Amino acid sequence: MVQVKIDVVDQRTALENQVLGSYEELSSGTLLLASVRSIDSEGRLVPAPPMPDGKRVAVRAMLRSQYNSDDITKFKAENVFGETNKGYLSFFETEKIKTDTKAERLAKEVMEEENKDRKTIYTRILKTSEALGEGDMSQVEAIMAGLNRDAAKPGELIQADSGKWSKK
Repeated sequence: MVQVKIDVVDQRTALENQVLGSYEELSSGTLLLASVRSIDSEGRLVPAPPMPDGKRVAVRAMLRSQYNSDDITKFKAENVFGETNKGYLSFFETEKIKTDTKAERLAKEVMEEENKDRKTIYTRILKTSEALGEGDMSQVEAIMAGLNRDAAKPGELIQADSGKWSKK
């Protein structure tokens, strides 16, 4: 009898789905942060319930990431940024960046902020996931790296799990 090994590659694993669920919950928190408002029976504004500190910090990280997204998109298109196999941005010194110190400074500042925000978000995912513990950061980073590679546009730099860089 011949044994066949089948690898399904278009389905997400249970762990990936859990990480995505935590990430999407944060995403919806970003929207709710600005839109939660209620009025009591007397017509007075009722303050929104306080958000837990950990969630508040992660939502702020998502907001800053959204704020920086236009710069990130631009630098990715210019191959100044690439998506690493650990879920973070990496900096590449292009000819344009070598001659434009202002652009280089901005790129490095944006990358530093984005990587800090991603780490904050990944930490929040770890803390809110029942299947993950303190030592599972590398799994979250690998899952998010895969999502970032999938979302990359043609021509952007991505790093394979092996460490090799290529253009998508």
